[in-house]
Amino acid sequence: MSTAPIPEILPVTYSDSCRTPASPRRGIRRPLVAEARRVVIKLGTRVLIDDQGHLVPDRLSQTIRVAARLRRQGRQVILVSSGAVGLGREVLGLAGPPTGAAERRACAAIGQSRLVGCFQQAFANHDLSCGQVLLTEEDFDHRQRYLDLRATLERLLDSGIVPILNENDAVSHGTMPRISGRHVFSDNDRLAALVAAKCDADLLVLLTDVLGVYDRHPQHPNAQLLEKIEDPGRLLDGIDDGPGSSVSRGGMRSKVDAARIAARGGCHVVIASGRVPQALSKVVAGRTEGTWFPALGSLPARRRWIAYAAAAKGVLYLDSGAVQALRNGRASLLPVGVSGVEGHFDRGDVVELRAPDGTLVGRGLMSWNAEQTRQWCSGQAPSDGIRQANCLLRRTHVVLEG
Repeated sequence: MSTAPIPEILPVTYSDSCRTPASPRRGIRRPLVAEARRVVIKLGTRVLIDDQGHLVPDRLSQTIRVAARLRRQGRQVILVSSGAVGLGREVLGLAGPPTGAAERRACAAIGQSRLVGCFQQAFANHDLSCGQVLLTEEDFDHRQRYLDLRATLERLLDSGIVPILNENDAVSHGTMPRISGRHVFSDNDRLAALVAAKCDADLLVLLTDVLGVYDRHPQHPNAQLLEKIEDPGRLLDGIDDGPGSSVSRGGMRSKVDAARIAARGGCHVVIASGRVPQALSKVVAGRTEGTWFPALGSLPARRRWIAYAAAAKGVLYLDSGAVQALRNGRASLLPVGVSGVEGHFDRGDVVELRAPDGTLVGRGLMSWNAEQTRQWCSGQAPSDGIRQANCLLRRTHVVLEG
């Protein structure tokens, strides 16, 4: 691995009054990226760990060096790191990836402490401190815990500490009720996107083992790197992840999906190589590196939670009229527009909304539980005798897919 020095990040100055970056230097192709004040950097397993489960120290130190420069410039940095399972595999002497849930959790329990120790030493070399935050799906599913997470991260950032986040694979089991097999996060790409959106980050950098997103499989002889993608949702179905590796879970599909989540939350996203020494430095300086997903606006915090963070506990199947009414923004959802109800949910739970052909229309926060909803949709009043406007979902509590 080359140990060539990383070029200095272009200096960014902040005014004391607004704490926003001054105008970047000429020649920067992505000025909005260069102006990012709060940056989330996700390190993929294939960046930190080789196929034998060994840590690659140069790549870790290169990333920490850039993060330290960002801190010296007055910017805030959050790291989301994979690699715990891979490191634990080495200690257990496994020739291949863990084969069962218990073995995977054991690898994670060993690897998490080793990984954070490496980060602590690397940051100490730059007179910085870091703090580990381990998360499970339940931390995103329950809104109060979701809000508590933000408060914790804000306190760490305000204290000059670099938070290091990872899914807590040592206890995470993924057995909570799920609809259509959807997990809150099945890899750290999605975790990074949810954190970036939740913490109002300006930039999310997903570091992986390829240069960015290609118009076809990277190994195809005519594959072309895409420098900018403005509609990540349209790209998802055509992505071919290939065979993957023995140490990681997230492929390019998960990264583009993560980019979609973060971009809808008002965050710029760049997917770039964590194996190229200068790549991260170029990205945060606004240079053309990797694939850029511009921010697409910003959903309010509660609507972000409905759209991406909470687990869907049920499904409402809508007729074509109800789908059209929701997409036109005209009305809330009434029982007359629902043709089927699936799942067991309570008032305040999130459900998926699906068109007659099963296409996902969006997600919403229920005003009634499953039993009451079924009664309303069958033309009956709820059994508890409550007399209210029979609105199943308020339009303000619906987030459409997009």
